[in-house]
Amino acid sequence: MKTDRSKVKRIPKRGAYDMATINRILDKEFICQIGFVHKEHPVVIPTIYGRKNDTLYFHGANVSRMLQSLEEGIDISLNVTRTNALVLARSAFHHSLNYESVTLFGRAELVEDQSEKIEALHVISDQILKGRWEEVRQPNQKELNVTKVLKFSISEGSAKIRNEGVGDDKIDYELDIWAGLVPIERTYGAPISDPLLKKGVEISQSVLNIKDEKL
Repeated sequence: MKTDRSKVKRIPKRGAYDMATINRILDKEFICQIGFVHKEHPVVIPTIYGRKNDTLYFHGANVSRMLQSLEEGIDISLNVTRTNALVLARSAFHHSLNYESVTLFGRAELVEDQSEKIEALHVISDQILKGRWEEVRQPNQKELNVTKVLKFSISEGSAKIRNEGVGDDKIDYELDIWAGLVPIERTYGAPISDPLLKKGVEISQSVLNIKDEKL
């Protein structure tokens, strides 16, 4: 995983290169930012992903400029970041964030096998809400025909984690200014039923399973 371009150079002690750490962070999220060059201009586009073993899958419409570009085998950089706390110091200079992030490098390739394509869509669905795939109508052939799925190997990259307290200058500890951490927590809210829902249809089990859980 560790290469010259994936090596954490700014505060190296925060870097991690093992698959367990990288996968742990990836599995907490489902949106990544993909950076690539399109028509000689840098572009960053957010997209939903799903992980299976050492592969990330993402999908979109056949006309997506990102997927069309990536299908050509261009180099990309992919990032996932999770913010965990505000780090509020006594000085403006030493304010920071506690976070977990993963940055990967490589090339994506088109998923052409129909069974792998369907499985990839299942993986992406589970990344967002486990169990939902089994509750809904599966994609039909028309929908599959207008959908493109790409896969990306997790083979080069690194994690970077800050999980520390305030780091003020010694002289500033004498200031009468509050300092500390403010945790950032995300939770799912109460489900809101579609107003066109048929009478008597109950909330799906996959939704009930995540109610009141932290993201």
